[in-house]
Amino acid sequence: MRWLKGLILAIILLAVLLIGILFAVNNQQALPLNLIWIELPAASLSVWLLASLAVGVLLGMLAMSGVYLRLRTRLTRAQRHNQQQRKELDRLRVQEIKELP
Repeated sequence: MRWLKGLILAIILLAVLLIGILFAVNNQQALPLNLIWIELPAASLSVWLLASLAVGVLLGMLAMSGVYLRLRTRLTRAQRHNQQQRKELDRLRVQEIKELP
């Protein structure tokens, strides 16, 4: 079953790579990018789209890092509290056993 999952993943990755290559080949025309306040030099459309994708991914990761760190802190605090509760429960169980006649 594991090999089937690997095979399907390889086929999907190969298809995405092929589509990317076809996209780059069919979009060879060079065009400058005008960002209102600055005009970037001429490059192919595929380069500009891939660059914008990379910048978007990086900005998304940067934006989500605050949420990730906050959730990670809450998880650590909850795990510490859970560990304290377990210790107290174990202590109370031992205390009950000792009190039994």
